[in-house]
This record gives sequence, structure tokens and C-alpha cells, in this order.
Amino acid sequence: MPTQCSAELFGFAPVAGRRVDAAFDGGAITSDAGALLLGATDRAIDLVGRFARCFTDGRRSDLIEHEVVTLVGQRVFGIALGYEDLNDHDVLRHDPALAVLAGKLKAKRSDCAALAGKSTLNRLELSRPEPTRYHKIAFNGEAIERLFVALFLEAHRTAPRQIILDLDATDDPLHGHQEGRFFHGYYDCYCYLPLYVFCGRHLLGAKLRRSNIDGSAGSIEEVARIIAQIRASWPRVRILLRADSGFAREALMAWCEQHRVDFVFGLARNARLEAIAPELAQAKAASQASGQPARCFKDFLWSTRDSWSRRRRVIAKAEWTQDEANPRFVVTSLKPKAAGARHLYEQVYCARGEMENRIKECQTDMFADRTSTGTMRANQLRLWFASMSYVLLCALRRIGLPHTQFAEASCGTIRLKLLKIGALVRVSVRRIKFAMASGCPWQHDWSLVHARLRNAAA
Repeated sequence: MPTQCSAELFGFAPVAGRRVDAAFDGGAITSDAGALLLGATDRAIDLVGRFARCFTDGRRSDLIEHEVVTLVGQRVFGIALGYEDLNDHDVLRHDPALAVLAGKLKAKRSDCAALAGKSTLNRLELSRPEPTRYHKIAFNGEAIERLFVALFLEAHRTAPRQIILDLDATDDPLHGHQEGRFFHGYYDCYCYLPLYVFCGRHLLGAKLRRSNIDGSAGSIEEVARIIAQIRASWPRVRILLRADSGFAREALMAWCEQHRVDFVFGLARNARLEAIAPELAQAKAASQASGQPARCFKDFLWSTRDSWSRRRRVIAKAEWTQDEANPRFVVTSLKPKAAGARHLYEQVYCARGEMENRIKECQTDMFADRTSTGTMRANQLRLWFASMSYVLLCALRRIGLPHTQFAEASCGTIRLKLLKIGALVRVSVRRIKFAMASGCPWQHDWSLVHARLRNAAA
């Protein structure tokens, strides 16, 4: 519980004839009372417990204060609440809301807080695949990666007929001398180049990589692992892989063709592809006649001179806008009868832009770019902690927020509106009461969401 603060009063200008005083004597108060929704969500999907089981604890149980499940939960809940730094936990270890989420109100020792501080959590983040004398907590990276896919599968009551997996790489700027640090010319900074795999809002993979590689490097291994796990549960599901031109590589396309996986990838422009003069002329004439941008499409078989092993279907978008040509191309394994050229480009391929919002939530709202530890191993673990926090908030949104004004809200908005609620905490022998702010404008939505989550966990 929080330590007692001085009750010294601070005077302010009178309001309506009344004296205004302030003092730090309110007792056990939290600004994160809405985080009880995170606890209810975790009980519904058991994320923290399963994540903790991906770690092996080699410490002596009779000598430790904080179990691995407490440490993992504290880190995941903390990130979801907006506390990205380990330093924050030197104060948060006294927070009553986080203590309730972790299921630990009191410490075993009188000289210790109920929750862990920054040093203990730092040792967790410095875990290794195998325990050592000085690092007794170890993690199983393969088990963590499987957990992301397992949570995705469990989010569906029945197997869908088709799913679309989005792949994308993004920059993770570095401001120190971390292991694997390289300068990337396109992003004009020293950075990592993590690879993300999404299916809609669901995060299936987050792989930290050096930036001195091709954007598609390692994608076959990631896709193969994820698809194998999906097909083990959904053997008949059709899978479409979608990505930008950075993934239009012979090796990845050939793998998809060999393993019954459809794909639609952007295709970089070149002089041979841009030889679509009749279509561009048609678009230009239509644009000049209407005064608006115009586009038409061309569907044809095409191959590179030497890098592709076969001819593939290419869709060309011949667009004229702002008095200039704007051609774009995609390559796909889908047949014309399965998806026409316009539908394939406008409705299927362009929808991949929504993945940018998911990456933004992970990188900005969940602080997945806070990779400031010295080793890539520890930074990968940080990325997984942030990704698990994202999965937890997505589960809250999926289970508790349908048909509310927050049904499509970002993780940052959910945190601000529903989690950051002030409350007075009263602890008795049999009860812990969170007296939340009466003026909270979202209290009806909060109560509805909590009821849904409670029913889901029942």
C-alpha cells in the first residue's frame, strides 16, 4: 500500500466564498481503477498465466518474494496502463489497483513492497533461453510465439472459411549502441526492423530483426510456423497472404504456391510494367473530361527476366490524378474468376493499409519501440511484453466493447476513457472496495463492459 504522505495543507484562491486547501492525505487512492477491466479480461482468456508458463523459474521458492506470474502480470498490466518504463514500477509497486490485478496485496517480508520494483523486473527482462548461475529465470521463445497464435485461434467460436494474414516491416529507431544496431537508408536512422503478422486486429507474430536485411527476410519461416499451427486446428481454412512490394520475392511466392496459400503482394514499378500506354491514355481522357482523378485496370500474365520461376497474374492500376500518371501494380495467385482486377486491387489489396493502424497501436500505444536494452534477446522479450499487452486490450475490445461507442476505439483511447479512472480504495478483512469517481462520464459503458467480461470468464 502507498506510504503515508505529509498532511501539510496548500492554500489556493477562494472559490464562491470558500477556502480551497489541498493535501496529500487522501490515503489509498489510485488513478487506474478502470484497470479492473484488464483483470476481468485476463480471467476470460488466461493470458498472464499462460504467458508466465513460458518462463522457467530456477530460483529457490523459499527465498523469493515475487513469483514469475506476478512479475509477468505486473509488466503486462503496467504497459497496458501506459507505464512503459521499468522505473515507473518503483512507485507502482505500492499502487493498490496493480496489487489487486497481480493478486498480491501484502509482501511476505516486512521490508518489501507487495509488488516488484524496477531491478527485479529488469532481471526478468534479461532472461535467457537457458538459466544460468546469475540469470535463473529463463524463457521459451517458441512457446511465446505459439501462444500468440493460440490466443488468435481461441478468439473464434468456429473456424472461418478464409483468413487474410498481413505482413509488414516497420522501423524501430535506436538511440543507443544496442546489439544489432545498423543504419537504414530508407528510414534515415539507426533502427531495428521488426516483422509483424496480423489477421485483422489479431497479432500473430512480432519478430525483432536487424535492419541490414531485406524487408522480407525471415518471413517464410514466420509464415510457415504460423500457418502450420493454424492448419492444425483449422485444416480446411483458406489462407491469403497480403503484403506490400517489399515481400514480392520469388522465394516467398514459390513457398505459397507449394503450400496452397494464396497471396496478393504489391509489385514495384519498372519500365516494362509501366508500358501500359493505352490504359493510361484512357484514364487521362476520363480525368480531363470529368475534372476528377480516373483509373482503369489491366489484368495480364507477366514475369521478370530472370528472378521469377514462372509467369504470374499481375494487376495494373492505370490512374491519372493531379495532371500526372500514377500507375500501381500487384501480383497475385488468385484466379480472375475468384477476384476481378478492380475488386482485387481496391477491396482486397488496399485494405492492407488498415494494418498500419495496428502497428501504430503496438508501437505508439503499447510502446513496442522501447527497445533500449543492450541485447537483441532482451529487446525481443520487451517486444513480446508490449505485444501481449496489445493482445490483452484487443481481447477487452473484442469481448466487452461490441455495440458501444468504443467498439472501434484504439488502445490509447480505451486506456484514456475506461482505464484511467480515479478511485479511493478501501481494504477490509473480506472486501476491497474501489470507490470510483462519481463524475466519470463513461461509467455506464464501464459497467456494461465489466458485466460482459465477467460473463465471459464465468
